[in-house]
Amino acid sequence: MAAAGLCPCWALLARRGGALRALCGSVRGLAAGPETHFGFQTVTEAERREKIYQVFESVAKKYDVMNDSMTLGIHRVWKDILMHKMNPSPGTLLLDVAGGTGDIAFRFINYVRSVRERQLQRKLKHHQNLSWQEISESYQEDKFKSLGDSQVVVCDINKEMLKVGKQKAQHLGYSEGLSWVLGNAEELPFDDDKFDVYTIAFGIRNVTRIDLALQEAYRVLKPGGRFLCLEFSHVSNPLLSRLYDLYSFQVIPVLGEVIAGDWKSYQYLVESIRRFPPQEELKAMIEDAGFLKVDYQNLNSGIVAIHSGFKL
Repeated sequence: MAAAGLCPCWALLARRGGALRALCGSVRGLAAGPETHFGFQTVTEAERREKIYQVFESVAKKYDVMNDSMTLGIHRVWKDILMHKMNPSPGTLLLDVAGGTGDIAFRFINYVRSVRERQLQRKLKHHQNLSWQEISESYQEDKFKSLGDSQVVVCDINKEMLKVGKQKAQHLGYSEGLSWVLGNAEELPFDDDKFDVYTIAFGIRNVTRIDLALQEAYRVLKPGGRFLCLEFSHVSNPLLSRLYDLYSFQVIPVLGEVIAGDWKSYQYLVESIRRFPPQEELKAMIEDAGFLKVDYQNLNSGIVAIHSGFKL
């Protein structure tokens, strides 16, 4: 009888113990931070940041080769379209976030140099009455300012990606008007109202708090400055969408293993594209950050999209 009488007490203690364990689990979860996603996995924000850092640390050396392989080289065309949409003029100050390997920065320099060269040629045509020596001196003076005071700052959170970018710049002969900064898109190490243009190409989907990154983009842009985002998006054509999924999940991770020896990182990159907000949702997020005249252009039926907005 005594043992039977203890049973309700043990049951009560067991229930309280279970509640206490659940409470402790909740406290641990709060301490670790809010939950988010890493590809198709559910993780804390801190875990996601660490995992993404490890992904790009792993793929940095093969990043450009894999981009060519995964997109059959089309990523180069997409980046060219982004640059023509920007249409920078000499004197433009550009911040390229998550631009570690320098693709956007190098295109910016080439584009501005080309514009500057055309300006110089037009200037010389209007100086037909000058002597040869005066023309030569004018040409040499302007040639030393081939970017017309333009600057591009490449900001990336990953040291390995920046290292690869710097090595490429040295190999390709880029130095004038180019600087490299280690920094987080969610907390940029720059003053307010500093840049004319902010770009982020194939980087925003790897940011843990996209809303914070957009607020930071708005903060560092000058009034009248432009935000441009090139990113994988959502395909509108159902048949193409199925083919795209088949290629993404069956081919890209295999390429990652064969070329870079890293199946998991490229599996994540594919999953991250599927978890990224569709075009209209991203447009609304950009507007919520304060940008006006926000629109987007789909490329290749929405495989990628360029979003644009202005700080007015």
